[in-house]
Order: sequence, then C-alpha cells, then structure tokens
Amino acid sequence: MIHMRVLISLLRGVNVGGHHKVKMEELRALYESLGFEDVRTHINSGNVVFKSAERDLAGLRLRIERAIEKAWGFHADVILRTHSDLKGVIARNPFAGRRDIEPSKLAIHFLVAAPSADARERVRAIEAAEEFHLDGRELFIYYVNGMARPSVSQAQLEKIVGGSGTSRNWNTVRKLVEMAEAGEASG
Repeated sequence: MIHMRVLISLLRGVNVGGHHKVKMEELRALYESLGFEDVRTHINSGNVVFKSAERDLAGLRLRIERAIEKAWGFHADVILRTHSDLKGVIARNPFAGRRDIEPSKLAIHFLVAAPSADARERVRAIEAAEEFHLDGRELFIYYVNGMARPSVSQAQLEKIVGGSGTSRNWNTVRKLVEMAEAGEASG
C-alpha cells in the first residue's frame, strides 16, 4: 500500500495586485492532473493542501512550479511544507505567550531554505518597527503598526535572508493546519 501524506504548498505572488491571476478551481484541477489527491485550496492566494506519496519535496516543488509556468505562462515560487512542519510552526511561535499580540498583525514568512548563519545575524540586527524572529525556514514577523505599511519591505527582507519565500498571516497558517489535520483524519 502506498502511504500518502498531507502536504501544503504556498504559492508566491499569485493573485496579488491584479497580477498572475489564477482561479482556485483551476489550480485544484492542475494539482489533480499531477496525480495529487484530496486537493483543497484556502482563500485566493495560492494555498493548497493535498495528499501525495512523493517523498522528494525538492523535486515535487520543481514539478509544481513547471506545471504552473506551463499552464499560466509565469513562474511562481512554490514553498512546500508537511503537515508536521506547519504544526511545528504553530508550536514554535515566539509570540504565543505574549498578551499584547494581535493575530491580525502576525505573519510567517516561509522560506524555500533555511538561511545562512550570516543571514540570521543580519535578521537579528534589523532595526525596524516590526519584530522579527527567524527560526529554521520560517521568519515570524509581528507588524506592530499593522501590515499595510511595513518599515521593511518583502524585497528588503529577502535580500537580508538571502532567499525567496512567501508570507501568510497567522489566521491563514492556523486554518491550513486545520485543513491538513482534516486531511490526515480522512485517511
């Protein structure tokens, strides 16, 4: 019997500012055409929860990126995490014990790869209104003044960490974990 596991993919730059438009039903159909099962999306920003027997996540990521490029004519970075990875993000939230934290101001920037030691030092040295905590392949960001006008842009952050990624707010991350848990429960 082939063991399927629940995976979560986060697409970068899909349906942002009217660019790289992808309908979620078309995205689900694309994932199904790649042989994935129990494909579900959450909101319109390219969050996909699905089941796959594939173990090579780097190869799987490239396969999904190529399929997106072929289908829609643009490249979108795909960040893959397992259900266990996302549960770990929830557990490692450095802001969890603070009462002054508003979930709507908390985001996780999911990176393709863990940053170097130099990059971790650069993150610790950032002086900004936002609070940053880098843990493995995730950068936890608390936007003290809200996400609308950050003092450090995503482009600046990616230069500092030396790699590509995509951000999701705390509520979205929690919902994706719930969806993954439902996928696990369904066998």
